[in-house]
Amino acid sequence: MKQGEQLVRKAKNNDAEAFIRLMEENKESMKRVAYAYLKREEDAADAIQDTILDAFEHIHELQKDEYFRTWLTRILINNCAKIYRQNKRQTAYDAEKLAYVQKEGPWENGMEALSDLEFFDLLAHLSEENRMIFQLYFGEQYTVSQIADILRLKENTVKSRLRRGREELRRYV
Repeated sequence: MKQGEQLVRKAKNNDAEAFIRLMEENKESMKRVAYAYLKREEDAADAIQDTILDAFEHIHELQKDEYFRTWLTRILINNCAKIYRQNKRQTAYDAEKLAYVQKEGPWENGMEALSDLEFFDLLAHLSEENRMIFQLYFGEQYTVSQIADILRLKENTVKSRLRRGREELRRYV
């Protein structure tokens, strides 16, 4: 059994220290996902706070310990969607920076070469349905199968949206 799964098991048995460690291990990933979805630090922080509370209250419902990260991400996305619907805000992005970033075709050369700001600028030009898939795939390194599970989509749908997202980005080049 992996160390992460041991922490999950302890957290499910009401070990607060284990739960805190799990949250610390997943903090950066949650920040990136929430920010990619909501684009405002305050909203992302609210979504993360709600997610931590929901995870703490419902961790005993997690059936397979090895899926903790996927389960946590699903909760986070649900909370982001709730906040997004409540706010209906959109943030303007700097088109000049985006043009510079896209000149290199980052989706072909590896998104990891981008700074967080450049990556979020790039995501801003994707449709909402493709934005989260790009964040999970390129930003969080989830597999197509894991993304399909998190977003409750078919794997072929995820692949199609990745392809369409690349096409969307090429229009800005």
